[in-house]
Amino acid sequence: MSSQRSHRVGEQIQKEISALLVKGLKDPRIGFVTITGVEMTPDLHLSRVFFSVMGDEKAQRETEAGLKSSVPFIRRELGKRLRMRYTPDLIFIYDHSQEYGNRIDALLEEIQESGKSDDRTDTDED
Repeated sequence: MSSQRSHRVGEQIQKEISALLVKGLKDPRIGFVTITGVEMTPDLHLSRVFFSVMGDEKAQRETEAGLKSSVPFIRRELGKRLRMRYTPDLIFIYDHSQEYGNRIDALLEEIQESGKSDDRTDTDED
């Protein structure tokens, strides 16, 4: 039952932080950021907020620094919006899953292309 609640609270925190990023944060370091997920600890005292950023590694580092410096503001706003005894601590973590997925897609495409070129050489030899 506790894991179900932590999942629901994580989803709500994800929605609220996404809304805050669209409307409330004025930090110029924060670029086009997407909150990809939130993991809550079972006691609801810590949330790991995963994000992705459009842009290069420099944009990712600047956005991460901007988000980390905005934690007190975001926690205060979450405290106003969520009806909880304790507003969880926030840790922002860059989500590498997009890059990982792109790498897998590129490898699969490379394998598929090499398979097509092998098929052409096999038919040429006959």
